[in-house]
Amino acid sequence: MLEVTFSRNAFFPLTRTCRNACSYCNFRKNTFELMKLNEVKKLAGEAFSLNCCEALLTFGERPDVYPAFRRELKKLGYSRFLDYVVDACRICLSEGLLPHTNAGVLFSDELKSLKRVNASMGLMLEQAVELECHFHSPGKDPEVRIRTIERAGKLRIPFTTGILLGIGEKEYDRFYSIELLADINDNYGHIQEVIIQPLVSGESGRKVELGDVKKIVEFAGKLFPHVQIPPNLFSLEEVIALIESGANDLGGISPLTPDHINPYNPWPEIEFLKRKLSVKNIFLRERLPIYDEFVEKGWYSDVIAELVEFWLRRILHAHST
Repeated sequence: MLEVTFSRNAFFPLTRTCRNACSYCNFRKNTFELMKLNEVKKLAGEAFSLNCCEALLTFGERPDVYPAFRRELKKLGYSRFLDYVVDACRICLSEGLLPHTNAGVLFSDELKSLKRVNASMGLMLEQAVELECHFHSPGKDPEVRIRTIERAGKLRIPFTTGILLGIGEKEYDRFYSIELLADINDNYGHIQEVIIQPLVSGESGRKVELGDVKKIVEFAGKLFPHVQIPPNLFSLEEVIALIESGANDLGGISPLTPDHINPYNPWPEIEFLKRKLSVKNIFLRERLPIYDEFVEKGWYSDVIAELVEFWLRRILHAHST
């Protein structure tokens, strides 16, 4: 029987303001709004009541480059966006959720601050080559993103990264990008999963053929122990085919919130997915946002230690009943 993992989560879109203007983005908006911290608290409480263990905090990169955003931030009592994000993480922890923050490119001191209140963090490489779709996106410079991933490695942060397919790259670029990530992981050992994600552009659908996704999944599976595919971007039959090709993680699946990055693609219902996969001798096992091997290494702070242990016991108990 094959084992495939997932994390039960809730999606917290703290802001859609972003300094990058990628031509394919479904998330960015020309607004300067933030989630209020009482909204964060309410959503976290609802997520915990549905047995979600992960708070996925996602937002636009460096939104405070805009004066209008800084004014909104000041209304909430903050002079730095990072301080607001740290407090949002602390609220999620207080409500019983383990944060996983995708903050874009960061410096070492910023990563250190977030490490204290996060179980894991993430940054998609997307592609390791310069592409036209990133012409107005300074944070999508491959070298800038690579440096952030390396900094996370030096700080022993359990990290999620991956590539985005169908944004103008050549087939060779995909394999080169995975090899580059594997080289980084050889140096630091902190990449807990690599995501293979196809671009889905609004209602027009996926931009990459299944066969092309299978090729890169198979390749990544030779270099990484955990290869993730988003189950809401494929049909059930395609998910099974990709699992048989080497994918062994389905990432975060939420019983509460939509995928704000891909709003036209709802999450599959978890129990439905379990039943359908079991017919194919695939066991869907729940995990934390920090993988077991990084728990064993102790790559998490004392701030979240008690909650990590709580969720390990709770998930273990659920599997044994």
